[in-house]
Amino acid sequence: MTRGMRAVHPAEHGPTLPGEAENALKIVVVGGFGAGKTTMVRSVSEIRPLHTEETMSRAGRTLDDAGRVSSKKATTVAFDFGRISIDARSTLYLFGAPGQERFWFLWERLLSGTMGAVVLVDTRRPTDAWYTLDRLEHHGTPFIVAVNDFGGPLHSDEHIRQALALGPEVPLVEFDARDHSSSKFVLIALVEHLHALAVRQKG
Repeated sequence: MTRGMRAVHPAEHGPTLPGEAENALKIVVVGGFGAGKTTMVRSVSEIRPLHTEETMSRAGRTLDDAGRVSSKKATTVAFDFGRISIDARSTLYLFGAPGQERFWFLWERLLSGTMGAVVLVDTRRPTDAWYTLDRLEHHGTPFIVAVNDFGGPLHSDEHIRQALALGPEVPLVEFDARDHSSSKFVLIALVEHLHALAVRQKG
């Protein structure tokens, strides 16, 4: 995680229970509809994640503009939740926010008390992240941007930064939400970014 802090496999200390954690760190995974938030939480959580996915109905497909993600069969209607033990007393809690506009009202609660956020970007629809970035900036929540490759057209980092109006201070990483190691790399990048911000504020 931060430099000098290593991720500990649950088998080394046993899963940390919520009541035992001295340092509870909350991270929110956000992004547009169908960007891979549920997939990322599932791939990286050490516990069986809580999710609120429901089968997409015909009416829901119309409301959520599912034509651009026609292979999507289910959608999150509240939030996803996962957990990672950093060490014996520190636990990282992951919350995946729903991407559909009709559920954006839930974001206020999910962002409350958040240490930082991962913004997932689908290479096929990068501008879907605009609302996400606006909300995070409004709340003053630090974030990084993670580009989830769905096999769409390749985009350079410069193209993504221009499309989202990202400044050079925002880390931009590429990953595969289905892969545990790749998703863990994204979380490490976020925590290192938060650590760097904290050091600069102290200096």
